[in-house]
Amino acid sequence: MSEARLAVDIGGTFTDLALESAGRRYTAKVLTTHAAPELGVIEGIRIVTAKSGIAGGEITELVHGTTLATNAIIERKGARTALLVTAGFEDTLDIASEDRFEQYDIMMDRPAPLVPRGLRFGVAERLTARGQVISALDEAGIAVIADRLEVLGVESVAVGYLHSYFDDRHERRTAELLRQRLPGVRITLSSEVCPEIREYERLSTASANAYVQPLMASYLERLERELRGLGLRCPIFVITSAGGLTTFETARKFPIRLVESGPAGGAILAKHIAQQCGHGKIVSFDMGGTTAKICLMDGAEPHYSRSFEVARQYRFMKGSGLPIRIPVIEMVEIGAGGGSIASVDQIGRIHVGPESAGSEPGPACYDRGGTRATVTDANLALGRLDPSEFAGGSFRLSIAKAEAAIQACPAEQLGLDPQVAAFGIVEIVEENMANAARMHAVERGAELRGRTMIAFGGAAPLHAGRLAEKLDIATVIVPTGAGVGSAIGFLLAPASYEVVRSRHAILNEAFDPQPINAMRHGMLAEAERFVREALPEGELEEHWSAEMRYRGQGHDIAIAMTGGDIAAGDDAALVAAFVRRYGERFGRSIPGLEVEVMNWTLRLFRREEAVAPAPAPAASREARPSASRMMIDPRSGEMASTPVFRRSELVPGDILRGPAIILEEETTTIIPDSFDGSINALGYIVLNRKGTA
Repeated sequence: MSEARLAVDIGGTFTDLALESAGRRYTAKVLTTHAAPELGVIEGIRIVTAKSGIAGGEITELVHGTTLATNAIIERKGARTALLVTAGFEDTLDIASEDRFEQYDIMMDRPAPLVPRGLRFGVAERLTARGQVISALDEAGIAVIADRLEVLGVESVAVGYLHSYFDDRHERRTAELLRQRLPGVRITLSSEVCPEIREYERLSTASANAYVQPLMASYLERLERELRGLGLRCPIFVITSAGGLTTFETARKFPIRLVESGPAGGAILAKHIAQQCGHGKIVSFDMGGTTAKICLMDGAEPHYSRSFEVARQYRFMKGSGLPIRIPVIEMVEIGAGGGSIASVDQIGRIHVGPESAGSEPGPACYDRGGTRATVTDANLALGRLDPSEFAGGSFRLSIAKAEAAIQACPAEQLGLDPQVAAFGIVEIVEENMANAARMHAVERGAELRGRTMIAFGGAAPLHAGRLAEKLDIATVIVPTGAGVGSAIGFLLAPASYEVVRSRHAILNEAFDPQPINAMRHGMLAEAERFVREALPEGELEEHWSAEMRYRGQGHDIAIAMTGGDIAAGDDAALVAAFVRRYGERFGRSIPGLEVEVMNWTLRLFRREEAVAPAPAPAASREARPSASRMMIDPRSGEMASTPVFRRSELVPGDILRGPAIILEEETTTIIPDSFDGSINALGYIVLNRKGTA
């Protein structure tokens, strides 16, 4: 029997599924059931297995991604969580980094810590930064705290002691004592979740993991039970924020590693498409019903980071969220999706998002109780969506409800024609996404011009052409199955795991590589243990890097190294690589300063096969439209007759002149007047700005 691999991506509005078997792909898109997300998954599986004729028991592998952990933090719907810290450090989460992310706002709001002050407890214990015991662990004090936690109804506990990244003996002993007295409470150790220096970030990450752990563990257990009820007996994996596969057991222990699991699948898909199509400099654009994600790639590879923020108080404002130190693919995510709600502020400006109608009740045009105008309502009113073809025709959109919502706000409030108001909603959300892309590029010191955009997600192909115009991007690729792109990306993800250790080292003539090599062997063994749970056999590849800085600086630069042990004399090569990278980023180096390493990172993953580039189509011909309909012309602001094509009828070599509309089951692609489209050898839609192809 051939393999049948299934991917499931739970988003804020839709749950997407992709099933691949015998070289064919079957997809489905259903509304997310927020009260019990597993029910939407089961509904989607029934639909996709009915399409394919493959029974649940014939599925050989399932890969799952979800935004549940992120949403729980943003919406503050996690567990009642306590935090145990070294006595005297109970206020670390409030003190944070002692900086101001908004220098001139005297009313600046910081995100409230996930653990309130009344649930933070100081424990008498103390180790030095080299692991020497200054104060022994007060075990009797922990027993008193445990009794107090039981009275307070605490469901989860994070433990984060000073310098536990170097020596975790006190944290491990604390966990033993807590489990003896509180057997039903989940325990998170900062030395396991984030064994790194920087106290605030480590405690924030441990607190976030503890906060979502009961919720995620309960959900994963319910999902596993429902899947077994459908007859699935296959291995089940979860996608991490770094784009790797891990097991349910690891996901239950470290759910914080799943906060960006859905978007990571999209980045993996974009990487694969970039390699197929021979493009190195990429803007990955993923827009669904709730959020939009933008990721820059160089050399057809996404950039990886260990810094991430959740629940930002200020849009685009770095430092305004809760810091999380986990392996993650670098991207910017904003509240701009099909369900983003339009409003009018006090000075008469249209705002779109970040509030979303989600799937419950959804946009007004869903006719499920929503009354506020959203981006989807505006697209429908402007003729950009077919009311009978949306989401594969699973339900019909109501133009009347969309127009009524737009009339109520913003049209009536601003005295605008409803069509102009709808156009304003779409323009605002596209400008929001363009600003996010520009900001992300500036933060990375990158250029957007000259990059290729890869667009996927249910809403991205609708907006990609106009977004490319705003960003001066000449080429856009819309892959097959774009509407469920992240789910397809899950099927391309390798098994992987990343381990980090904080070990300070000054790179000079006194540098001794032996302790670092011994540490690396332990990291390699830990990573291999996790990877082999998901991939018992197969060749693995190791990426080994050092986070370096000039001695005394506050921030680091990750420098990739060749795999294997560090030899005597390699410190000079490491310093040279750092100085070169520092110069590239800041335009200068600092002579005479020593270079130090703060953290060492090892990522182990399944070796990936090279992606064969796609051949050119054998011939080209002008495609014939199947229909036409009235759609807004962004340049004139007037409705104009526009040709409509069905993607299922297009073949490699077809050429489509803009403006045009391309319909498919899970999304719609708009070709603006400034672009022409074509179908490449892989069946992907390629938009090229007129005069550049």
